[in-house]
Amino acid sequence: MKKFLILLPFILTFFVSCQQEKQPEPENMNFYSEPFRPQFHFSPEANWMNDPNGMVYLDGEYHLFYQYYPDSTVWGPMHWGHAVSTDLVHWDHLPIAIYPDKNGWIFSGSAVIDHNNTSGLGSDQNPAMIAIFTYHDPIGEKEERADFQTQGIAYSLDKGRSWTVYKENTVLKNPGIKDFRDPKVMWYEDGKENGKWVMSLAVLDKIDFYSSPNLIDWTFESDFNPDWAAYGGVWECPDLFPLTAEDGTEKWILFVSINPGGPQGGSATQYFVGNFDGKTFTTESSETLWLDYGADNYAGVTWSNVPESDGRTLLISWMSNWQYAQIVPTHPWRSAMTIPRNLELVKKDDGYLVASRPVKEIEKLRKESKTVSGTSIELENDLAEVILSPNQADFKIHISNEKGEIVTIEKAGGELKFDRTKSGLSDFSKVFAAVHKAPLNGIAVESIRIFIDRSSIEIFVNEGELAMTELVFPTSPYTKINLEGFTDRNSLYYLSGIW
Repeated sequence: MKKFLILLPFILTFFVSCQQEKQPEPENMNFYSEPFRPQFHFSPEANWMNDPNGMVYLDGEYHLFYQYYPDSTVWGPMHWGHAVSTDLVHWDHLPIAIYPDKNGWIFSGSAVIDHNNTSGLGSDQNPAMIAIFTYHDPIGEKEERADFQTQGIAYSLDKGRSWTVYKENTVLKNPGIKDFRDPKVMWYEDGKENGKWVMSLAVLDKIDFYSSPNLIDWTFESDFNPDWAAYGGVWECPDLFPLTAEDGTEKWILFVSINPGGPQGGSATQYFVGNFDGKTFTTESSETLWLDYGADNYAGVTWSNVPESDGRTLLISWMSNWQYAQIVPTHPWRSAMTIPRNLELVKKDDGYLVASRPVKEIEKLRKESKTVSGTSIELENDLAEVILSPNQADFKIHISNEKGEIVTIEKAGGELKFDRTKSGLSDFSKVFAAVHKAPLNGIAVESIRIFIDRSSIEIFVNEGELAMTELVFPTSPYTKINLEGFTDRNSLYYLSGIW
């Protein structure tokens, strides 16, 4: 959750400042066809959205909660918005799940299914869905107290359709640290004990780990902040989970989002590879690793309760950057989520990396396919997926429209570059028009998979061994792809929209 110093009395929770534009009534909007509206990425019907929260699977539904301000297209008093999907691709909007209350605004957090009824808030027959989130008290912030962020819980007994805030409100009080937020909770069981809940919590510039038998009473276990990690900004939105490589090796992965301090400036997500014993996380990393080297992938966290029969570790991220998120040229909504991704552990000579692969479900959007050859691809649809095979060490991909707006993806030496300096609208921000560079770190580029939506381009090298997520705002759809350094074994798919 992006932190702002908001000097407002808490009674004005739903206040819309004079700088915030007045929104049209929803019934008068032509949803999903507005300029730059993503067609196969999740976006809210209207108004402001940022971090994904509380992703949890239950009875055939993937729940996506998210930071939401229903009264403006810029950040304000946070709620939890809510949507569900049966396939990770098509989404149904549901009413706001959790509203601000006397304890504060509802900042980022997570959700779990309490199968064993450890909390006593459900039953064996109907386990509770429990949301764990940060209360942000704007009065305490205004008064410059250090304890204005605490952790609270709410529970649902009807598959997330209605919520009851826990009677004690706060389950983890603040010890006097200004940034104390974004709890990500998981069930940990190592065979030596009955199991326990583990919370990863962002605490200024470190991650604290807590444990609980019941989601209500929490005990501090340890903290994590190696001196070589990225510290350009506040640490946020942690996530801790195991991954197993093809050779059977299991490693624990810790995600930490940071703002600012990302590789392209602004916000980004670093990760650490290591081990976790139920109390302490230790890393085998010795340098900063980034989940995505583009400018516009942030605060990504994984779904909980994914069935063992599925076996995947599924993630979705906020597709924007705090450098310009509030001023991008979209209306009446702001922000979208990335394509959901399956995280896999990949062995490399010098260690392990986390591959970020598009979920297989996205392929159901393919409505037409072509095998393309030559150096030029004409695009007849502004929603496209291309899979390209380089035949040279260095290569270029130019994606353009008839107005001369163009983005270039280039491999030169040991770097992959994304140039959006002439991609379309960019005058809303001094930093948007830029060339972004990603070190390949020894990755041999065998394939490039690119998803083109109306205001985004997502790039996956070798199915996600390196990923770059980038916003673009062309004033007319891109209609041509020119290639330098590729074989004739290339595929083009036109995609259907999800709305």
